[in-house]
Amino acid sequence: MSFQSKDGIVREYYDENAEKEWLRLVQDAYHMLEFVVTSHYLDKYLPKGGLILDAGGGPGRYTIYLAKKGYDVVLLDLSPRCLEVARRELKGAGAESRIKDLIEGSVVNLNWFDDRSFDAVLCLGPLSHLIERSERRKAAREIVRVAKMKAPIFASVASRYGVFRAFLQIVPNEILEPSHEELFNLGIHRGHPTPHKGGKGFSTVDAYFFLPSELKELFESNGVKTLEIASCEGLSSRLQQDTNKLYEDKAKWDRWLKLILQTCNDQTIIGMGDHILYVGKKVKSL
Repeated sequence: MSFQSKDGIVREYYDENAEKEWLRLVQDAYHMLEFVVTSHYLDKYLPKGGLILDAGGGPGRYTIYLAKKGYDVVLLDLSPRCLEVARRELKGAGAESRIKDLIEGSVVNLNWFDDRSFDAVLCLGPLSHLIERSERRKAAREIVRVAKMKAPIFASVASRYGVFRAFLQIVPNEILEPSHEELFNLGIHRGHPTPHKGGKGFSTVDAYFFLPSELKELFESNGVKTLEIASCEGLSSRLQQDTNKLYEDKAKWDRWLKLILQTCNDQTIIGMGDHILYVGKKVKSL
């Protein structure tokens, strides 16, 4: 791969995987949990109406969800191919009238928007591609800046302890490799152009894996009051096969979902899943 900016590498990855990203949250019961838990908290904390920014919303899975519930939405994403998929899916869902704009751009710079423009802001994923602390802080400031006072803010990130557990399940032989020391010590994975086991996988892009406490601090230091933090996979974390099997029995699955939603914000569970969801409310302008 020729030299590209970090944004360029991330953009290329999502351009090449836009269709896969569209299907990611519905590919099986285990991955559906991320959408179920996130939408549960959206329903709980969103205002009854208004304009919402889906910052880094990819091919628009949550944009469509919000539009069908009657919200006006602006979708911003780094990947032009993801935005193409979003346009197609929005049309198929009959949700086009609620979409105020689709913008190609980065969460680090939201200069398209004035201060206090949105009644709520979503940033579900992009912070996990910002390995520099200064970039994460800049993105958080931008997210908070464009939110109205008292607007809810939703951010989801990849979990550090979740990726440690994934190592044990998927590549235990790599635990001793020196190339992973930065990941285990600092939560930083630096993308490399030659992925493991062939193909252009997630290992080709930079990734930062959060602790719940630092996600909380990131937003609280920018004028946000924390409302809740949850694990997107909850009690099912890293139990893909068992979760998918349970899905075959509707009564058992419904009961399990209730247990997931009852417990996913428990402090003993939050950091162990694949993804962490943060919900806050803007209480101060910086």
